[in-house]
Amino acid sequence: MAGMAEGVLLGEGGRNMVIGICQLDLRIPENHSLKGKRHVLRKLIDQVRHRFNVAISETGDNDLWQRAQIGFCTVGNDRRHINSSLDKIIDFIEQMHLVDLVHTDIEIISV
Repeated sequence: MAGMAEGVLLGEGGRNMVIGICQLDLRIPENHSLKGKRHVLRKLIDQVRHRFNVAISETGDNDLWQRAQIGFCTVGNDRRHINSSLDKIIDFIEQMHLVDLVHTDIEIISV
């Protein structure tokens, strides 16, 4: 019975859970205060969370008013789908024209 339960959890291929993690370093042009930064990030985070149903948060550069770092992740069972989802989120953020992407770091983990 234990072997059957493992087969259900892991799938026939062995590894079945894929976690996609992305960290973005952002520049917020035309911003002159921490209050303005919070407004821009809240709008960006809320729209991404609503549209893509991912975990997303500000992760760094909290006290710099023209810089920000955000991270988001998604979980699934297909590496290509997870990679595509992360790419779509990055494209969506770029098309919002609220921030400039300075650096993108993506990691995909199979568990």
